[in-house]
Amino acid sequence: MSNGNGETPPWEGKRSGSAKSLLRRLVPWLIGGALVAVVAMGLKPKPVEVETGTVARAPLTVRISEEGKTRIRNRYVVAAPLAGRMRRVHFKAGDEVKAGETLLTAIEPVAAPLLDPRAKALAEAIVATREAARSRATETLKAAQSAQLMADANLARIHSLRGGAVSQADRDRAEMEGSMRSADVRAAEFALKVAEHEIAQAHAALDRPAVTIEGNAIEVKAPVSGRLLNVMQESETVVTAGTPIAEIGDPADIEIEAEILSRDAVAMKPGDAVSIEQWGGPQPLAARVRRIEPAAFTKISALGVEEQRVFVLCDLVNPPEEAKALGDRYRVEVRVAVWHSDDALVVPAGALFREGNAWKTFVFRDGKAQAVSLEAGKSDGHFTDVISGLSEGDEVLLHPPDTVKDGTAVTKRK
Repeated sequence: MSNGNGETPPWEGKRSGSAKSLLRRLVPWLIGGALVAVVAMGLKPKPVEVETGTVARAPLTVRISEEGKTRIRNRYVVAAPLAGRMRRVHFKAGDEVKAGETLLTAIEPVAAPLLDPRAKALAEAIVATREAARSRATETLKAAQSAQLMADANLARIHSLRGGAVSQADRDRAEMEGSMRSADVRAAEFALKVAEHEIAQAHAALDRPAVTIEGNAIEVKAPVSGRLLNVMQESETVVTAGTPIAEIGDPADIEIEAEILSRDAVAMKPGDAVSIEQWGGPQPLAARVRRIEPAAFTKISALGVEEQRVFVLCDLVNPPEEAKALGDRYRVEVRVAVWHSDDALVVPAGALFREGNAWKTFVFRDGKAQAVSLEAGKSDGHFTDVISGLSEGDEVLLHPPDTVKDGTAVTKRK
């Protein structure tokens, strides 16, 4: 507003200056308020992103999983029947053999061992001793023969006398003397033969006669039909009786062997269904528990813990053609079914956690996590049977982070 001369009144200038001053004083307050609002919005807790699962009814099978291996059901170890020099085995592991026809090897007699100087001197001394004994036996025979001649001559003289010149007693005594001298001669002859045999035995220990192989080799043939699983002794060598040579079996006749913890084996029984996985084929193999051995054994785990384990043997049920590629001692994964329900109320196992001795889970309700206690039953590692505490259709939090508590705001992860 101005007067007629075009000049602004003084009071108008003062009013404009006051408005500008007020605006300058309000600007810092406005900036501070905006900063406080931004900080307050930043400190406001945001909903935690979580994954959820649903409680539903579904079949549930509880299985005990353990590493296992295949093995030939019936194995035969071919051993050396006697000591001798074994010929080289020309077969390799995997070759087919027929019972009573396939010649694995032959065992020949070995030459006499070499004598060291001491053993040779001892053998020569034994020969000299036996020869001396033969000489003594020869002289004893000569003496017995001379005595027999004298006894025979005496008996002939007695028989030539007639009448009562010689009594009956003297006649009987002469005949007895002749019989005794004849027996002494025969005994001396036998003693001489024994001495000669002992000399031959002593010379045999001293000499090294040539080994005659023809007609003396013992053939070792396959006792059963199948394939060679292992050749324990391949090269030619001197073996003793009972030395393992080869192992034979039928790769088509295999079974599954698993070392199960004793506390898990208690829940198993013959006939339980078994799933054989990780064997190299596209589909698991069906099998059945045949035997649970009654004796456990101690095994050290990878962590150095002593464990009591039990051998559980399983038979394949209608194996496919691809399963014929399995051999002896192949690694497999054994899963034994110990509990099953066709209609169980199941919850994902990742939604459960322990709080003291109780099982709990977080239920997603109205954008918040609500802690719920429940009674859990059997579990297969992926899903757990719910006995009480949850209802079908409830949404639960899967693997909730530590920041989630009862009443924490949560949002589903997209």
